[in-house]
Amino acid sequence: MALVSDEVKELALPSRRWTPFSGLPPVVVWAPAVLVACAVALPLLYLLIRTVGVGEELPDMLFRWRTARVLLRSAALVAGVTAGAVAIAVPLAWITVRTDVPLRRMWSVATVLPLVIPSYVAAFLAVVALGPKGMLQGLLEPLGVSRLPEIYGYPGAAITLALLTYPYVLLSVRSALVRLDPALEETSRSLGVSRWETFRRVVLPLLRPSIAGGALLVALYTLSDFGAVSILRYETFTWAIYIQYEGALDRTLAAALSLVLIAVALAILVGEGWVRGRAQYYRSTAGAVRPPAVVRLGRWKWPALAFLSIVVGVSVVLPMGVLGYWVARGIAAGEVLQFLWRDAMNSVYVSAAAALAAVAAALPVAGLVVRHQGRMSAVVEKVTYTGFALPGIVVALALVFFGIHYLTPLYQTVAMLMFAYVVLFLPTAVNTLRASLLQVSPSVEEAGRGLGKSPLGVMVTVTLPLLRPGLAAGAAMVFLLAMKELPATLILSPTGFSTLATSVWSATSEALFARAAVPALLLIMATAFPLIWLLRRGER
Repeated sequence: MALVSDEVKELALPSRRWTPFSGLPPVVVWAPAVLVACAVALPLLYLLIRTVGVGEELPDMLFRWRTARVLLRSAALVAGVTAGAVAIAVPLAWITVRTDVPLRRMWSVATVLPLVIPSYVAAFLAVVALGPKGMLQGLLEPLGVSRLPEIYGYPGAAITLALLTYPYVLLSVRSALVRLDPALEETSRSLGVSRWETFRRVVLPLLRPSIAGGALLVALYTLSDFGAVSILRYETFTWAIYIQYEGALDRTLAAALSLVLIAVALAILVGEGWVRGRAQYYRSTAGAVRPPAVVRLGRWKWPALAFLSIVVGVSVVLPMGVLGYWVARGIAAGEVLQFLWRDAMNSVYVSAAAALAAVAAALPVAGLVVRHQGRMSAVVEKVTYTGFALPGIVVALALVFFGIHYLTPLYQTVAMLMFAYVVLFLPTAVNTLRASLLQVSPSVEEAGRGLGKSPLGVMVTVTLPLLRPGLAAGAAMVFLLAMKELPATLILSPTGFSTLATSVWSATSEALFARAAVPALLLIMATAFPLIWLLRRGER
């Protein structure tokens, strides 16, 4: 076991030599990364402007029991959802990447599909299907079941959000497993170490940055979610902020609560950085890159299939079935259902543009964080993550403020809406690119420079092809999140510019559930097909 221990220790040692990103001069990496961070910090500047005139009243607003109670409730939800998402995603990633489970390609796509379901749709479907007096109880009433347990509150919100967010961890861990050097596991197995011990002592430590990065996105998403917590009646910071923005003429308290939300997000970022550490996770010895051996499950094939079926059934099949039931019920009642193709095209157009822009903005940030580790690069990274922790309404109102006062030509344009999506969802692209770049040895880039390639040539021909899985995964997640985003779309959309998300919201707000099911199904299909294409392209 000494050989395995030495190899793992070598991989876990802090890097003694970090080269510039693809040999580029430091200023070429720093300048765009800092520019991206400044652009993302605009909502933070807006919140500071809102709260600067409060004076002595600000501590009284923040340091009171109700604020502390909401903070504890939010922290409990973040902890529960993050733990649940990691517990679901890591086994799923290993089964779909490393084993001979039947229909592995199908499961690798189906397990990611919860990303396409908006949280407000999933929460409402959970209430309709599983809540008291819901569809499931109606089926069980002939068996004597008069009332199911309450789905409202913490249990319902935690389970719903965990089933929606585990793909963040799954995509990150799956990308890392694909690129992991199989020689370490083979060496451990050849020394008589069991497969489970090899996974626990060799593979799992090397997956730490991917797990931490995915868990970070889950935590920030949970912190900023409004749809699920409002429908399932679990009060968090986001819900309190929305109530203040909608019901109070003075938005100062809402801005102050948003600053507290950012402080919590920064605490999560610090914790994630501590868990991830400063180790290097790329191959440090010579050798050919090859795929890992497929693990034959044998008698464990059926438990693995059962696990996959339960996760996909609850998170994908059940919501789709309820939506289909609504559509069928509406048709049977004679309701005219319209297929909103124009709204679908608008959603795809602006979301695809935002995905490309977010990946382009994330590339210099990821390169700076990985290849130029230090306090300043850590600050840049944490600033880029603040937008993901803020509710969409806060980011949208911040851009409205700057659009009216300083950027009038961009106010109520598609460009501003796209920029809002980039601010909100940039961390998903940064996370996947950082995890991929951590596994690219700087010596590979140095070899390209030694063969006469220019720094730009090394980036185009060496680094970017190695980052292709991370680029595809990051673009896919930004696209999916932008397709589902509701508050920012409602506030920033140009006049007459409607999307599938706004159509779903307008129909459900009028209790037209059958009419809402059609754009909801279109939304799921419009995001599922590009997601499948991006995942397949990333694999190739």
